[in-house]
Amino acid sequence: MSDRDSNYAGVYDRSVGFGERPALLMVDFAQAYFDPECPLYGGDGCANALSAGLELRRAARAAGLPVILTRVSYHPSGVDGGRFFEKAAPLEAFLPGRSTAEFADGLTPETDEVIVTKQYPSAFFATSLAPMLTSMGCDSVLLTGLTTSGCVRASCVDSMSHGFRTLVVAEACGDRHSAPHEANLFDMNAKYADVVSLPETLAYLQRHACQTVKIVS
Repeated sequence: MSDRDSNYAGVYDRSVGFGERPALLMVDFAQAYFDPECPLYGGDGCANALSAGLELRRAARAAGLPVILTRVSYHPSGVDGGRFFEKAAPLEAFLPGRSTAEFADGLTPETDEVIVTKQYPSAFFATSLAPMLTSMGCDSVLLTGLTTSGCVRASCVDSMSHGFRTLVVAEACGDRHSAPHEANLFDMNAKYADVVSLPETLAYLQRHACQTVKIVS
């Protein structure tokens, strides 16, 4: 049997590239993933993703790009979470009044940043995210967040399905274990998006900022 990379080579190795008008999407950077007492605690994998996400956020803002944050919020009964809330017991961390439902330390929303509230894995499902991005003229999404195997992957598939070039920034996504993290990055890169590194994304944002300055001047 061939190894993974050679098995996929020549079949799933096409790149879509960066777009012209991206938005930065930061999925579910909630305190739940950073509280050791919470079942969703993700350890270093999530902490490193937040650090990279905040660096990207600074660069995106400097380039004048839209920054969109998502949060999970439920009715006290959890009824609006449907089967997802029924299946995934740790989602109780996002019930009203729980400190674990708040944004992670260091991620205080700015007044010009949009917050999308969701109840299901994808940032696009049953939200206004897709039409909002379209109305802003965005052709691509720089995708970051938690967790890689859950809400990031679901948002990636829906982003692509809505017609946006999707760039998953590897270092800015995290999971509770490296195995599902790496497996899902591999699969997203194969079929739905380009998985890109933090340095190349920061370089892209720097070029975008320089182009914006030239246009304004």
